[in-house]
Amino acid sequence: MVRTKTKKLRGGHYGRGMKSGRGKGKRGGSGMAGLGGHRKIWLIIHDKNHYGVHGFTSHSRTHQNSITLTQLNDRYDELKAMGYIVDDLIDLESAGYTKLLGTGNFEMKCRIKIPQATEKSINKLSNYGTTIEND
Repeated sequence: MVRTKTKKLRGGHYGRGMKSGRGKGKRGGSGMAGLGGHRKIWLIIHDKNHYGVHGFTSHSRTHQNSITLTQLNDRYDELKAMGYIVDDLIDLESAGYTKLLGTGNFEMKCRIKIPQATEKSINKLSNYGTTIEND
């Protein structure tokens, strides 16, 4: 039997009865309700990482702005132009660096002012007569 236009306009029914097909009623919860039950398939397809703990938040405020010996060698002229190198003193602390790392080589005899330096960098620089001034 064919549905009349009046019956069609009164809302769909599809296994829930006529009145539940109209309006906002009988939706099975609102928002994220039912993700562990009747909306499980939606969850698997669209939001696989919904449950569980993911990653962590670091509450540490310390940030090391480090420079390697290779970078120091490459940026020597740039630092000199900016005024961070005066005579034989390289002031990396006022340039914004907090730690000197020992990767690469820096073959100049000078003094370097920086808050922290690794043992490797100190050993490499002492071979060339360079000293490190820590505060």
